[in-house]
Amino acid sequence: MNAAARTALFGAGVAVAFGAAFGVGRAADLGMPGAQRPAGVTAEGGMAGHDGAAAAHDAPDGAATGHGSQTEEAAADALPGGLQVAQDGYRLVLDHPLSPPADDAALTFRIIGPDNQPLRSYTTTHDKDLHLILARRDLGRYAHLHPTLGADGTWSVLTTLPPGSWRVFADFDPAGAVGPMTLGADLLVSGTVDPQPLPAPAATAEVDGYTVALKGTLTPGTDSQLTLSVSRAGRPVTGLQPYLAAYGHLVALRQGDLAYLHVHPDGEPGDGRTRPGPDIVFHTTAPSAGSYRLFLDFKHGDVVRTAAFTVTAGKEAPPHGH
Repeated sequence: MNAAARTALFGAGVAVAFGAAFGVGRAADLGMPGAQRPAGVTAEGGMAGHDGAAAAHDAPDGAATGHGSQTEEAAADALPGGLQVAQDGYRLVLDHPLSPPADDAALTFRIIGPDNQPLRSYTTTHDKDLHLILARRDLGRYAHLHPTLGADGTWSVLTTLPPGSWRVFADFDPAGAVGPMTLGADLLVSGTVDPQPLPAPAATAEVDGYTVALKGTLTPGTDSQLTLSVSRAGRPVTGLQPYLAAYGHLVALRQGDLAYLHVHPDGEPGDGRTRPGPDIVFHTTAPSAGSYRLFLDFKHGDVVRTAAFTVTAGKEAPPHGH
């Protein structure tokens, strides 16, 4: 594909992203570090897995009037995390939702509370007050970052922003409030983009000489057990290190709208029963049939690595015309 075609394709993707945001009133986009790789990432700020996929509780506009409001409210409550820019009076506000590409960009944002002021008080979840997930729309780029909170309520983090349409997820728990939630916002980085197709489903992923094997099936609407086993040079890794209060963290993003599932493994370091590998067991529920991209963070040798998988939940939709 030549540069002109790639640029045109990116422009079409931007139009779709903004059109969807206007239609549902919930826009969100992401930026990600250039060091990330589709098959896995080596970064101390790799992904984290905490229970941030809280359901939304805001009724859609107009749900309180007219016929069928209870149905609409129930649908809003069932939304996966990350699809809304606002929930329960809290809003995610990116300071620069349109950005030029940069190798060392300052990504800044705020969580605005019900009092219309930047939120400054958080409940710590997995060693952090807020977890920031960045994913490109084609799911070929991913990063988990831990920004710094300023005295004025502004979060900031340095990252590489290559061109593309991104989703930014803020996973946090307001202190003494409604409980954990995940908000999403759109970030558009200008420049020529070459979108990549979603990798085919596979039972193993390779990252930096490590092999991660996936066992289990993701079933829509049903609790699913997923076991990820870490090995190196054909030998099981039994010395995984705690990272963000766990031996592994898992994020799942649904292809299409990037619905966000953040899950934690069974057990925790130091509980007397959870072994530090090779197996890390997770439980989660897919909200619908479709393709999902799974990102596993694990720490070994003092380095956090990310292994990525494509999985299919339920039956895929038939090709157009069938």
